[in-house]
Amino acid sequence: MLINEIKTYLLMALLIGLIYAICLMLHIHPIFAILIALIPNIIAYYYSDKFVLMSYNARILDEHEMPWLHQMVERVARKAGLPKPKVAIVPTMTPNAFATGRNPKNAVVAVTEGILQLLSPEELEGVIGHEIAHIKHRDILISTIVATLAGAIIYIAEWMLYWGGLFFASESEDTNPLEFIGLILLLILAPIAATLIQFAISRQREFYADEEGAKLTHPLWLANALSKLEEGVQKYPLEKGNPATSHLFIVNPFRSDFIMKLFSTHPPTEERIRRLIELSKKLHKY
Repeated sequence: MLINEIKTYLLMALLIGLIYAICLMLHIHPIFAILIALIPNIIAYYYSDKFVLMSYNARILDEHEMPWLHQMVERVARKAGLPKPKVAIVPTMTPNAFATGRNPKNAVVAVTEGILQLLSPEELEGVIGHEIAHIKHRDILISTIVATLAGAIIYIAEWMLYWGGLFFASESEDTNPLEFIGLILLLILAPIAATLIQFAISRQREFYADEEGAKLTHPLWLANALSKLEEGVQKYPLEKGNPATSHLFIVNPFRSDFIMKLFSTHPPTEERIRRLIELSKKLHKY
């Protein structure tokens, strides 16, 4: 777990370093870009749970609906030392699940109709453990911070590429050509680098949630669930939805091609399963 945390913070530090590198070259204060990127992300932080639930027509279940599911979520949350989150169901045959909410008190664990039909109770509990782990690790907060830092880099690059023509034209006589080319390359490549770092952090958080969720339940329950979910999503991909929300789901719910895999918010499922099997051996759970 400590290694995953360290990797996350190192990648975040890399984002901050990238912001300062661009701002130093452009002679502007990084705080302006961060503040502007912060505004939409603060809104997303406080209202993302409502936006996501509405966009997928998720319905919060009453305590008397599916009591066995409420009991399962409460049992895993208790093990994690958290209050029981709300439980929602998403009307789609795409087998998947996600957690949302800015903190444990406002958290929601959502499951699809498809996942309830596909998985055994033990496998479903493994998935619930993964989602509870995301809540415990405050991953919504971390993703908001990361999105703000990456957004600041993208905003700076867009501003300078859009407005910089006049500035570069007026300074062209005094500007070193190599410095000019280097700056243009930085403005083009920095947003790509920021996006890749953002996705890398998302993949690390998935590994971290897998490990914690497996300890809350059983590593092989989650490993078996991931194997079934990967096949189920290929058979029933999510046809309607926003790919920008794919990082919320336990597996990518959208149909993947080569480019999507390259910029994936999730680690390869095979690698996740391999790590869970190794964890099972370490914990002597067979």
